Amino acid sequence: MIVVVILGILAAIAYPSYQEQVRQTRRANAQADLMELASYMERYYTENFTYAGADNTLPFNQSPKTGTAYYIIAANPAPTATAYTLVATAQGSQANDANCTPLTITQTGATGPVGCW
Repeated sequence: MIVVVILGILAAIAYPSYQEQVRQTRRANAQADLMELASYMERYYTENFTYAGADNTLPFNQSPKTGTAYYIIAANPAPTATAYTLVATAQGSQANDANCTPLTITQTGATGPVGCW
């Protein structure tokens, strides 16, 4: 019986820590995907001399790119000729990462929220 109690206490401590680690890993994946899309936006600008319309041709709109989407990625507001903001909004269980959603990156490389990157 003592062993069961000890295992219960360990599980009560370990499981929330595990869940937090999973959220951080998913967030890191979304950040990498945002960086990839920011590079795409810069290539688009180089070819077209504008960011406008690039949001219609993004190569993917979720993170991870395949499988269950833990973040939905969109340009919000719509890109202008000289500016864009990419936004990754947490979905499902990842929404519990409340202090770090939505993740953003702009054409200047500015990221948000502070402390989540």
